[in-house]
Amino acid sequence: MDDQSKHIKLFTGSLIEIQRLQLDLDDNEIPSMVKNNFQSGLRAGFYGGSPSQVELFIYEEDLENARPILEAFKKAMGI
Repeated sequence: MDDQSKHIKLFTGSLIEIQRLQLDLDDNEIPSMVKNNFQSGLRAGFYGGSPSQVELFIYEEDLENARPILEAFKKAMGI
């Protein structure tokens, strides 16, 4: 990772799915970032987004290492 690193969206799903996938990525030392518009909207006092549309982002350079983890996650979750 360097100053020019870009985040890319890896997965969209429920918060529970995102948290599970995030644990799998953490176990493999792949940092991730969650974008939850629904929760952000509630905190700001208005509705925004959907609780089932939470997004998980990773650094672009981690994509190759994250793909097998994502595929194993999808298979385990039946997605």
